[in-house]
Amino acid sequence: MPIWIAATIFAAFMQNLRFLLQHHLRKSALSTAGATWARFLYSAPIVACGVILYARLRGFDLPQIQPQFWAYIVLGSLAQILATACVVALFGFRNFAIGVTLKKTETILTACLGLVVLGEGVSVWVFAAIVVGVIGVILISDGGQKGDGQTLLPRFATKAAFFGLASGGLFGVSAVTYRGAILSLEGGDALLRSGFALAVACAIQASSLGLWIAWRERAQIGSVLHQWRIGLATGATSLLGSLGWFLAFGLQNAALVKAVGQVELVFTYLFSIFWLKERSTKKEVMGLVLILAALLAIILQEA
Repeated sequence: MPIWIAATIFAAFMQNLRFLLQHHLRKSALSTAGATWARFLYSAPIVACGVILYARLRGFDLPQIQPQFWAYIVLGSLAQILATACVVALFGFRNFAIGVTLKKTETILTACLGLVVLGEGVSVWVFAAIVVGVIGVILISDGGQKGDGQTLLPRFATKAAFFGLASGGLFGVSAVTYRGAILSLEGGDALLRSGFALAVACAIQASSLGLWIAWRERAQIGSVLHQWRIGLATGATSLLGSLGWFLAFGLQNAALVKAVGQVELVFTYLFSIFWLKERSTKKEVMGLVLILAALLAIILQEA
Protein backbone atom coordinates (compact mmCIF):
# COMPACT_ATOMS: atom_id res chain seq x y z
CA MET A 1 0.00 0.00 0.00
CA PRO A 2 1.43 3.44 -0.92
CA ILE A 3 2.51 5.61 2.02
CA TRP A 4 0.03 8.37 1.13
CA ILE A 5 -2.93 5.98 1.38
CA ALA A 6 -1.81 4.66 4.78
CA ALA A 7 -1.22 8.25 5.98
CA THR A 8 -4.69 9.31 4.81
CA ILE A 9 -6.48 6.39 6.50
CA PHE A 10 -4.54 7.09 9.71
CA ALA A 11 -5.43 10.79 9.50
CA ALA A 12 -9.12 10.00 9.01
CA PHE A 13 -9.14 7.74 12.07
CA MET A 14 -7.36 10.34 14.23
CA GLN A 15 -9.80 12.99 13.02
CA ASN A 16 -12.68 10.89 14.35
CA LEU A 17 -10.95 10.63 17.72
CA ARG A 18 -10.26 14.37 17.74
CA PHE A 19 -13.96 15.13 17.08
CA LEU A 20 -14.89 13.05 20.13
CA LEU A 21 -12.44 15.01 22.29
CA GLN A 22 -13.63 18.33 20.88
CA HIS A 23 -17.20 17.29 21.69
CA HIS A 24 -16.03 16.77 25.28
CA LEU A 25 -14.48 20.24 25.25
CA ARG A 26 -17.76 21.73 24.01
CA LYS A 27 -19.53 20.11 26.98
CA SER A 28 -17.06 21.81 29.35
CA ALA A 29 -18.38 25.37 28.81
CA LEU A 30 -16.24 26.13 25.77
CA SER A 31 -17.80 27.78 22.73
CA THR A 32 -17.32 26.37 19.25
CA ALA A 33 -14.59 28.95 18.59
CA GLY A 34 -12.96 28.19 21.94
CA ALA A 35 -12.90 24.44 21.32
CA THR A 36 -11.46 25.01 17.84
CA TRP A 37 -8.82 27.41 19.15
CA ALA A 38 -7.79 24.85 21.79
CA ARG A 39 -7.04 22.42 18.98
CA PHE A 40 -4.60 24.84 17.32
CA LEU A 41 -3.22 26.40 20.51
CA TYR A 42 -2.06 23.14 22.04
CA SER A 43 -0.92 21.46 18.83
CA ALA A 44 1.15 24.40 17.47
CA PRO A 45 4.05 24.22 19.98
CA ILE A 46 4.07 20.40 19.89
CA VAL A 47 4.42 20.21 16.12
CA ALA A 48 7.04 23.00 16.07
CA CYS A 49 9.20 21.19 18.63
CA GLY A 50 8.64 17.90 16.83
CA VAL A 51 9.83 19.34 13.50
CA ILE A 52 12.99 20.80 15.05
CA LEU A 53 13.76 17.55 16.91
CA TYR A 54 13.17 15.42 13.80
CA ALA A 55 15.43 17.66 11.70
CA ARG A 56 18.24 17.44 14.28
CA LEU A 57 17.94 13.65 14.62
CA ARG A 58 18.01 13.15 10.85
CA GLY A 59 20.75 15.72 10.29
CA PHE A 60 18.55 17.93 8.09
CA ASP A 61 18.42 21.69 7.88
CA LEU A 62 14.95 23.19 7.98
CA PRO A 63 13.36 23.40 4.51
CA GLN A 64 14.17 26.41 2.36
CA ILE A 65 11.16 28.67 1.92
CA GLN A 66 10.22 30.00 -1.51
CA PRO A 67 8.10 33.19 -1.85
CA GLN A 68 5.02 31.29 -3.05
CA PHE A 69 5.05 29.21 0.14
CA TRP A 70 3.67 32.11 2.18
CA ALA A 71 0.85 32.80 -0.26
CA TYR A 72 -0.17 29.13 -0.27
CA ILE A 73 0.11 28.52 3.48
CA VAL A 74 -1.67 31.72 4.58
CA LEU A 75 -4.50 31.17 2.09
CA GLY A 76 -4.85 27.52 3.13
CA SER A 77 -4.84 28.33 6.86
CA LEU A 78 -7.47 31.06 6.59
CA ALA A 79 -9.58 29.01 4.16
CA GLN A 80 -9.68 26.16 6.67
CA ILE A 81 -10.85 28.49 9.45
CA LEU A 82 -13.54 30.03 7.23
CA ALA A 83 -14.66 26.58 6.07
CA THR A 84 -15.06 25.49 9.68
CA ALA A 85 -17.03 28.68 10.42
CA CYS A 86 -19.36 27.91 7.50
CA VAL A 87 -20.00 24.42 8.87
CA VAL A 88 -20.79 25.88 12.30
CA ALA A 89 -23.12 28.44 10.69
CA LEU A 90 -25.01 25.62 8.95
CA PHE A 91 -26.45 24.37 12.20
CA GLY A 92 -28.16 27.71 12.78
CA PHE A 93 -30.52 27.09 9.86
CA ARG A 94 -33.71 25.02 10.00
CA ASN A 95 -32.91 23.21 6.76
CA PHE A 96 -29.23 22.66 7.52
CA ALA A 97 -29.29 19.07 6.18
CA ILE A 98 -29.12 20.21 2.54
CA GLY A 99 -26.11 22.39 3.40
CA VAL A 100 -24.33 19.50 5.07
CA THR A 101 -25.03 17.40 1.98
CA LEU A 102 -23.54 20.03 -0.34
CA LYS A 103 -20.49 20.27 1.92
CA LYS A 104 -19.76 16.68 0.93
CA THR A 105 -19.01 17.82 -2.62
CA GLU A 106 -15.61 19.08 -1.40
CA THR A 107 -13.79 16.13 -3.00
CA ILE A 108 -15.11 17.00 -6.46
CA LEU A 109 -14.40 20.70 -5.86
CA THR A 110 -10.87 19.81 -4.74
CA ALA A 111 -10.30 17.94 -8.01
CA CYS A 112 -11.42 21.00 -10.00
CA LEU A 113 -9.33 23.42 -7.92
CA GLY A 114 -6.27 21.18 -8.15
CA LEU A 115 -6.50 21.30 -11.93
CA VAL A 116 -6.89 25.10 -11.99
CA VAL A 117 -4.35 26.05 -9.29
CA LEU A 118 -1.67 23.35 -9.59
CA GLY A 119 -2.41 21.93 -13.02
CA GLU A 120 -3.01 18.47 -11.52
CA GLY A 121 -5.79 16.47 -13.13
CA VAL A 122 -7.10 12.97 -12.47
CA SER A 123 -7.96 10.14 -14.84
CA VAL A 124 -11.54 9.48 -15.91
CA TRP A 125 -11.49 6.26 -13.88
CA VAL A 126 -10.37 8.03 -10.71
CA PHE A 127 -12.85 10.89 -11.18
CA ALA A 128 -15.66 8.34 -11.58
CA ALA A 129 -14.55 6.68 -8.33
CA ILE A 130 -14.53 10.10 -6.62
CA VAL A 131 -18.12 10.75 -7.76
CA VAL A 132 -19.22 7.31 -6.54
CA GLY A 133 -17.59 7.99 -3.17
CA VAL A 134 -19.30 11.37 -2.85
CA ILE A 135 -22.68 9.75 -3.57
CA GLY A 136 -21.93 7.22 -0.85
CA VAL A 137 -21.03 9.97 1.62
CA ILE A 138 -24.26 11.82 0.82
CA LEU A 139 -26.31 8.64 1.35
CA ILE A 140 -24.72 8.02 4.76
CA SER A 141 -25.16 11.68 5.76
CA ASP A 142 -28.79 11.71 4.64
CA GLY A 143 -29.59 8.18 5.74
CA GLY A 144 -31.36 9.14 8.93
CA GLN A 145 -33.00 12.30 7.60
CA LYS A 146 -36.68 12.55 6.87
CA GLY A 147 -37.94 14.55 3.97
CA ASP A 148 -39.45 17.94 4.76
CA GLY A 149 -41.86 17.95 1.84
CA GLN A 150 -39.92 20.52 -0.18
CA THR A 151 -39.21 20.03 -3.85
CA LEU A 152 -35.58 19.88 -4.94
CA LEU A 153 -35.06 23.47 -6.18
CA PRO A 154 -36.37 25.27 -3.05
CA ARG A 155 -34.15 23.06 -0.89
CA PHE A 156 -31.05 24.16 -2.81
CA ALA A 157 -32.03 27.85 -3.08
CA THR A 158 -31.36 28.56 0.61
CA LYS A 159 -28.70 30.14 2.80
CA ALA A 160 -27.94 26.70 4.22
CA ALA A 161 -27.15 25.44 0.72
CA PHE A 162 -24.87 28.44 0.14
CA PHE A 163 -22.92 27.87 3.35
CA GLY A 164 -22.68 24.15 2.62
CA LEU A 165 -21.27 24.72 -0.85
CA ALA A 166 -18.98 27.47 0.49
CA SER A 167 -17.57 25.18 3.18
CA GLY A 168 -16.89 22.45 0.63
CA GLY A 169 -15.16 24.92 -1.68
CA LEU A 170 -13.08 26.41 1.12
CA PHE A 171 -11.98 23.00 2.37
CA GLY A 172 -10.99 22.27 -1.21
CA VAL A 173 -8.98 25.50 -1.35
CA SER A 174 -7.17 24.61 1.88
CA ALA A 175 -6.29 21.11 0.63
CA VAL A 176 -4.94 22.33 -2.72
CA THR A 177 -3.00 25.28 -1.28
CA TYR A 178 -1.52 23.14 1.49
CA ARG A 179 -0.22 20.79 -1.20
CA GLY A 180 1.13 23.78 -3.12
CA ALA A 181 2.90 25.04 0.01
CA ILE A 182 4.52 21.67 0.70
CA LEU A 183 5.65 21.22 -2.91
CA SER A 184 7.27 24.69 -2.87
CA LEU A 185 9.60 23.75 0.00
CA GLU A 186 13.13 22.54 -0.73
CA GLY A 187 15.36 20.29 1.37
CA GLY A 188 14.78 17.51 3.88
CA ASP A 189 12.45 14.59 3.25
CA ALA A 190 8.69 14.39 2.69
CA LEU A 191 7.92 14.08 6.41
CA LEU A 192 10.04 17.12 7.34
CA ARG A 193 8.53 19.29 4.60
CA SER A 194 5.00 18.25 5.57
CA GLY A 195 5.66 18.80 9.27
CA PHE A 196 7.23 22.21 8.63
CA ALA A 197 4.23 23.36 6.59
CA LEU A 198 1.90 22.05 9.30
CA ALA A 199 3.82 23.92 12.01
CA VAL A 200 3.49 27.21 10.12
CA ALA A 201 -0.20 26.60 9.41
CA CYS A 202 -0.94 25.82 13.08
CA ALA A 203 0.89 28.97 14.18
CA ILE A 204 -1.10 31.11 11.74
CA GLN A 205 -4.40 29.55 12.80
CA ALA A 206 -3.66 29.72 16.54
CA SER A 207 -2.67 33.39 16.35
CA SER A 208 -5.44 34.56 14.00
CA LEU A 209 -8.22 32.69 15.82
CA GLY A 210 -6.73 33.78 19.15
CA LEU A 211 -6.96 37.44 18.11
CA TRP A 212 -10.59 36.93 17.09
CA ILE A 213 -11.43 35.30 20.44
CA ALA A 214 -9.66 38.10 22.33
CA TRP A 215 -11.87 40.55 20.44
CA ARG A 216 -15.22 38.74 20.56
CA GLU A 217 -15.09 36.03 23.28
CA ARG A 218 -12.39 37.11 25.72
CA ALA A 219 -13.76 34.95 28.55
CA GLN A 220 -12.99 31.87 26.46
CA ILE A 221 -9.24 32.45 26.85
CA GLY A 222 -9.35 31.56 30.54
CA SER A 223 -11.67 28.61 29.87
CA VAL A 224 -9.34 27.16 27.23
CA LEU A 225 -6.32 27.48 29.53
CA HIS A 226 -8.29 25.93 32.41
CA GLN A 227 -9.14 22.88 30.28
CA TRP A 228 -5.48 22.25 29.44
CA ARG A 229 -5.57 18.48 30.06
CA ILE A 230 -8.29 17.67 27.55
CA GLY A 231 -6.91 20.49 25.39
CA LEU A 232 -3.53 18.77 25.20
CA ALA A 233 -5.21 15.47 24.28
CA THR A 234 -7.20 17.23 21.57
CA GLY A 235 -4.08 18.98 20.35
CA ALA A 236 -2.16 15.70 20.21
CA THR A 237 -4.83 13.89 18.17
CA SER A 238 -5.20 16.96 15.95
CA LEU A 239 -1.43 17.01 15.44
CA LEU A 240 -1.25 13.33 14.48
CA GLY A 241 -4.24 13.59 12.16
CA SER A 242 -3.03 16.79 10.53
CA LEU A 243 0.45 15.36 10.05
CA GLY A 244 -1.13 12.42 8.24
CA TRP A 245 -3.12 14.77 5.99
CA PHE A 246 -0.11 16.99 5.24
CA LEU A 247 2.14 14.02 4.51
CA ALA A 248 -0.47 12.65 2.11
CA PHE A 249 -0.93 16.09 0.46
CA GLY A 250 2.83 16.29 -0.04
CA LEU A 251 2.92 12.90 -1.76
CA GLN A 252 -0.26 12.82 -3.83
CA ASN A 253 -2.89 14.87 -5.66
CA ALA A 254 -5.14 16.54 -3.05
CA ALA A 255 -8.29 15.23 -4.76
CA LEU A 256 -7.15 11.62 -4.35
CA VAL A 257 -6.25 12.26 -0.71
CA LYS A 258 -9.70 13.74 -0.09
CA ALA A 259 -11.33 10.80 -1.85
CA VAL A 260 -9.54 8.21 0.28
CA GLY A 261 -10.18 10.40 3.34
CA GLN A 262 -13.88 9.67 2.97
CA VAL A 263 -13.11 6.49 4.90
CA GLU A 264 -13.64 8.78 7.91
CA LEU A 265 -17.39 8.32 7.37
CA VAL A 266 -16.90 4.56 7.54
CA PHE A 267 -15.15 4.90 10.91
CA THR A 268 -17.94 7.18 12.16
CA TYR A 269 -20.60 4.75 10.93
CA LEU A 270 -18.94 1.74 12.57
CA PHE A 271 -18.53 3.68 15.82
CA SER A 272 -22.24 4.56 15.86
CA ILE A 273 -23.22 0.92 15.23
CA PHE A 274 -20.85 -0.94 17.56
CA TRP A 275 -20.26 1.68 20.27
CA LEU A 276 -23.45 3.74 20.39
CA LYS A 277 -25.65 0.77 19.37
CA GLU A 278 -27.51 2.83 16.78
CA ARG A 279 -29.54 1.09 14.08
CA SER A 280 -28.51 1.53 10.46
CA THR A 281 -30.79 2.29 7.52
CA LYS A 282 -30.71 0.86 4.01
CA LYS A 283 -29.44 4.22 2.73
CA GLU A 284 -26.52 4.15 5.15
CA VAL A 285 -25.56 0.58 4.23
CA MET A 286 -25.74 1.46 0.52
CA GLY A 287 -23.61 4.55 1.14
CA LEU A 288 -21.06 2.48 3.05
CA VAL A 289 -20.80 0.01 0.17
CA LEU A 290 -20.31 2.83 -2.37
CA ILE A 291 -17.56 4.48 -0.31
CA LEU A 292 -15.70 1.20 0.12
CA ALA A 293 -16.08 0.44 -3.61
CA ALA A 294 -14.68 3.89 -4.48
CA LEU A 295 -11.76 3.45 -2.07
CA LEU A 296 -10.97 0.02 -3.51
CA ALA A 297 -11.06 1.40 -7.06
CA ILE A 298 -8.65 4.23 -6.18
CA ILE A 299 -6.30 1.96 -4.24
CA LEU A 300 -6.15 -0.56 -7.10
CA GLN A 301 -5.55 2.26 -9.58
CA GLU A 302 -2.78 3.91 -7.55
CA ALA A 303 -1.13 0.88 -5.93
